[in-house]
Amino acid sequence: MRWLVHSERTLYADQWLDVRVADVELPDGRHLDHRLIRTAPGAGAVVTDGRDRVLLLWRHRFITDSWGWEIPIGRVEDGEMPRAAAAREFEEETGWRPGTLRPLLAIQPTNGISDGLHHIYRAHSATRIGPPADPHEAERVEWVPVSMIRKLIDNGHVVCGTSLAALLYLLAERLPDGDAPGEGDSFLATEYDPGRRFLLPDLPDLI
Repeated sequence: MRWLVHSERTLYADQWLDVRVADVELPDGRHLDHRLIRTAPGAGAVVTDGRDRVLLLWRHRFITDSWGWEIPIGRVEDGEMPRAAAAREFEEETGWRPGTLRPLLAIQPTNGISDGLHHIYRAHSATRIGPPADPHEAERVEWVPVSMIRKLIDNGHVVCGTSLAALLYLLAERLPDGDAPGEGDSFLATEYDPGRRFLLPDLPDLI
């Protein structure tokens, strides 16, 4: 059942987000004022090395007052392509430059309240450039064995929704052929239009 949106108006807006209220009509004819947040897309990367480790950030999030491992991810700037943003954010936050980036998945982690769309890419190498641009971005930047990811998730050490989805997809690559998309699957090698607002229906292998 599709909800009908009659109007939207801004309650607050700045360079980061646009908080709105929408007049929404439900299928039974009722109306409600639904708050929502419109925001720029984000881009990040899952990068592993030749020792089967993934580069992660250990950081504190004050909003939830929680610590956790996260993939590097940040805002896609105006006029910037998501792949370029993922590479830039990865280098700025870790001090490592990722190798060739390929599309991994697109995710809307909070689609009940926000239209935020995260483009996640995959690389199999990285080159050390120097220290992170902002040393206060994360407590630690570490290469974490992929074999530890499931335990970290089970113990509540990965709580960011986008990071969780990306790392679970990384683990899915290890499944036997036919059970999940793998390194050689055409899905991972296929380019997509970064201008599209919503990519999930275009990626049947994710469903």
